[in-house]
Amino acid sequence: MDKSYERLLEAYAVTKKYLKQQIDLGFDRLYLSKDKEKEEEENFSDSVEGDLQKFYQRIKDCKKCPLHVTRTNFVFGEGSGKSRILFVGEAPGREEDIQGKPFVGQAGKLLDKILKAIDFSREEVYIANVLKCRPPGNRDPQPDEIKACEPYLLKQIEILKPEIICALGRISAQALMKTKSPLGQLRGRFHDYHGIKLIVTYHPAALLRYPQYKKGCWEDVQMLRREYDKVFK
Repeated sequence: MDKSYERLLEAYAVTKKYLKQQIDLGFDRLYLSKDKEKEEEENFSDSVEGDLQKFYQRIKDCKKCPLHVTRTNFVFGEGSGKSRILFVGEAPGREEDIQGKPFVGQAGKLLDKILKAIDFSREEVYIANVLKCRPPGNRDPQPDEIKACEPYLLKQIEILKPEIICALGRISAQALMKTKSPLGQLRGRFHDYHGIKLIVTYHPAALLRYPQYKKGCWEDVQMLRREYDKVFK
């Protein structure tokens, strides 16, 4: 078989799979990369936030895994549609499940302090989790739960089009990067995530349990801030 024809068949298969995923998620249009967007920044922001809200409405009653049985709220994520940075945690905890918002417990308060220390406010960034429902007892997410919820996070990334992603903790980093490497091997540098810069640091909950990790986290978020300033200032 001619190689060019083989490549065409491969491209067709990939495109067909992608379009099926979009249909399964309830979408009826595609999202272009930022350099192809024609809207002004304000209109783009309105569009992003509107699309996120529409997406939330489509998936908020999800029953793709057993976690829907024990959840109080589906924790979609929150933040600014203008944000160039996306922070991704692992899953909602007790307070997040009650309030329906990410990072609002003790770990969330620490995250707010970390953001403030590098001159960001919570309102300037976007915050989400790998899982949208709380695992019972705050246990680690199971592989089948991550697999079921992953398309939701990927769609959020596609809509937001962040320039930088900060993975908070081992589970978030491993889920995004499709790796089993330990956190220590993933920290300290930027990774390429489908053309997006991705940096890994400790989850704020881990910092509460192990204060000795705070120095490493501070180094990571300073690196994030320097990269942000280099790109956007």
